[in-house]
Amino acid sequence: MAAVLAAGGGPSRAGKPLDRWGAAISHRSAAELWGLLTAREAPVDVSVPGNGGKRNRSGIRLHRSLTLLPADVTLCDGIPVTTPARTLSDLGRRASEKELRRATRQAEVFGLPLGDEVKGDRTRSDLEGDFLRLCRLHRLPTPEVNVPIGRDLVDFLWRDRRLVVETDSYRYHRGRIAFQDDRDRDLRLRTAGYEVVRFSEKQLNEEPERVAGTLVAALRVDRDADDRESEGEGGRR
Repeated sequence: MAAVLAAGGGPSRAGKPLDRWGAAISHRSAAELWGLLTAREAPVDVSVPGNGGKRNRSGIRLHRSLTLLPADVTLCDGIPVTTPARTLSDLGRRASEKELRRATRQAEVFGLPLGDEVKGDRTRSDLEGDFLRLCRLHRLPTPEVNVPIGRDLVDFLWRDRRLVVETDSYRYHRGRIAFQDDRDRDLRLRTAGYEVVRFSEKQLNEEPERVAGTLVAALRVDRDADDRESEGEGGRR
């Protein structure tokens, strides 16, 4: 809040946060304020409307923006901050792809309003993101991601094939209790008529071809037929 006051000079009597305070936490600092990224020691990102009139100050990274509108700013814990959608848009210009994916994923988990311009893949971890990329790379049907089935939330679901895939990292699936919970969960899903396949993080990282082959067999995908169909369409064209 001190950074907002230093950059914006508010408050005024105007009603909307940007009009009232003249500045807002933005970019990486906004993502931290929303809880989308882990806080770190760094200058505070603050955006102000327009392209001049403000001086840089120690401890503040000032962003002058001609596109910052009152609708892009709200309050979080009483502090003027860019909306989640605007925050992710700003973050995309400066953060790594991995950080942007993590922030987008957290925003979805928290149920923050993102608008139509921000579309995530519903993954909750980098491991799940890696699995989706493997599916795309091997031209497999795109699964539904993090889908509730009864009392369980499954990582990936091919509904028409009644196939569930779980991706397991050692960090979250180690220990006797986790082992037993996973087996109980698999039994419930199989009783409900689903086939369950589990892949470890090590398998995804070190044996992607083997994982893809297992999925092809489980999904009964004929990739050679797909290739022949594509070639036939190309010949007809």
